[in-house]
Amino acid sequence: MLLGQKRPLQPREIWAIRFRLQLGHRTRDLALFNLGIDSKLRGCDLVALRVRDVAQGGRIAARAIVMQKKTHHPVKFEITEQTRDANAYGTHSMRRTKPTLIYRRTRNLRAAQLLLGHTKLESTVRYLGIEVDDALEIAEQTDA
Repeated sequence: MLLGQKRPLQPREIWAIRFRLQLGHRTRDLALFNLGIDSKLRGCDLVALRVRDVAQGGRIAARAIVMQKKTHHPVKFEITEQTRDANAYGTHSMRRTKPTLIYRRTRNLRAAQLLLGHTKLESTVRYLGIEVDDALEIAEQTDA
């Protein structure tokens, strides 16, 4: 058990946590984790946040001010584009992550198709964003 001050997360650890949260379809936890990194708030202040604390007019604010429970002092912080951009990674793009990684490593479209539950291989090709050149290359390497 560590006592005293804990070491900060390293960039590779941050990306590993983000990746695991995405794979686990834990969108809320990913948003809180990103906001925690951005805000530098204590955990008790982070989980007490409400949407109205970080959003204005239906959009995530670029900056926010939160009153800390422990010190009763305001904390100003920036909310990074990655955290604000709800369109960058959504629950559906997380669905694509594992099959895309498997496809990139193995070039096995059938495995990706099965994982996604697609009935047509063409749907999987389109879904994974495989370019025509990739598809032709795979076809040429495949014995008929």
